[in-house]
Amino acid sequence: MSGVLQNLNPKDVFHYFELISSIPRGSGNEKAISDFMVNFAKEQGLWVMQDEVNNVYIKKPASLGYEHCSPVILQGHLDMVCEKNSDSQHDFLSEGLELMIEGDYIKAKGTTLGADNGVALAYQMAILADKSLKHPPLEIVMTTDEERGMTGAEYLHAEYLEGKTVINLDTELEGEFLVSNAGGIRANLELGLEYEPVKEGQSFYNIKVSRLLGGHSGADIHLERANAHILMGRILNELRKNISFSIGHLIGGSKDNVITRECTVTIACLKKEESDLFSVISKMQDLFKTEYFAVDPNITVEVTPAENIKQCISQRITSKIIDILILIPNGVIGYSHSIEDLVETSLNLGIIQIDSDKMIFSSAIRSSIPSKKYELVDKIEALANLLDAKFSKRADYPAWVYQKDSKVREICINLYKEMYGKEPKVTAIHAGLECGYFAKKIKGADIIAFGPDMSGIHSPDEKVSISSMARVYEYLKVLLENLR
Repeated sequence: MSGVLQNLNPKDVFHYFELISSIPRGSGNEKAISDFMVNFAKEQGLWVMQDEVNNVYIKKPASLGYEHCSPVILQGHLDMVCEKNSDSQHDFLSEGLELMIEGDYIKAKGTTLGADNGVALAYQMAILADKSLKHPPLEIVMTTDEERGMTGAEYLHAEYLEGKTVINLDTELEGEFLVSNAGGIRANLELGLEYEPVKEGQSFYNIKVSRLLGGHSGADIHLERANAHILMGRILNELRKNISFSIGHLIGGSKDNVITRECTVTIACLKKEESDLFSVISKMQDLFKTEYFAVDPNITVEVTPAENIKQCISQRITSKIIDILILIPNGVIGYSHSIEDLVETSLNLGIIQIDSDKMIFSSAIRSSIPSKKYELVDKIEALANLLDAKFSKRADYPAWVYQKDSKVREICINLYKEMYGKEPKVTAIHAGLECGYFAKKIKGADIIAFGPDMSGIHSPDEKVSISSMARVYEYLKVLLENLR
């Protein structure tokens, strides 16, 4: 551990944040961080349980005078999204993050920071270790695989918990209290591939769409930034109007809940059509820059010579690939009629990959209305049927439905006004939180979600405000003191 954050206050919070940042914890790779938390609880002399999917449950007894109170659940997730810049050599499986401070912000060099949801873990650890705090009985829940589909929350053992009040610490804007979130599901479309030999006289080119801003497919989808996959589909569609070509390789994205920043395709076409190829690429880049000048101004489309390849995807299947990219829904599908400016339904085409003899298109679908979520699922399945592709779905997680009456919400709002002299923002979010599973599994659960200022989550631009982290931790401590 480098000690980059050692001079920041509160010391325990930033010490623990840096400590967990030294442990690889990408989604699906949480065993080490889960074991670390179990050992940490044991060192503190606390009750701890680790379940079959590596969720961690820790209980801390009430402080003096709070023994009669009902338990309070503090919840966060152990995993983080692992994204890095193309020039980064970082190995998320074996290396900790390289933290740095820029003004009031903590960032990671060339990679995601994991403040989503490392902040929650740091808060939880600091509260568990601090013997001076006043609080009810505490039940700490650290879940796994939140970013890929909320597997941990799905397998939550509610029988380990007694509390009904749940504080989720997985949000990104200080002064904002979340009271509802969208449900979601992952949808895959698999297109069988067939290959044919490269034709005599063909040359090979790489077309790359890059320098997009990307972002979180829930929290940032309303910004309507470009998706590199969709742009590539438009490029290929325009190309097929002008030249004859086949796709050799196509790849883009690594997470279906990340708005794709880069996509690359290798094509084969006749050398004599090279000038038409370059002309289309130049035309499309100018078009994208005009369309997205206000929201994604640095879009770059490049075409460069590629190494020779022996075979390409057949033109028949190449045409189907382009059809999928043109027809698949993407981005904001609809806005809420109940909450102003809230995205109700969206779809993000996050991953395109070739696996042996098939090309897989993976999308994250979100909606605060279940029927709208399944309507999009039906559209993807219909598209798959139309193009003789296979369809599958997974990671279907529930929405967190707004509760008209909430004691913890009332306490949080009043305390915020008392501490800061202003009204907090009480709202819903289009992104997925694990609160839906907690509401489903804990009968009578009363849930609130809040956190400090952070931005750029799910991208290498991720950063978290130092001063906001400190203020929200102070608020959390006072809130626990008031939940008696």
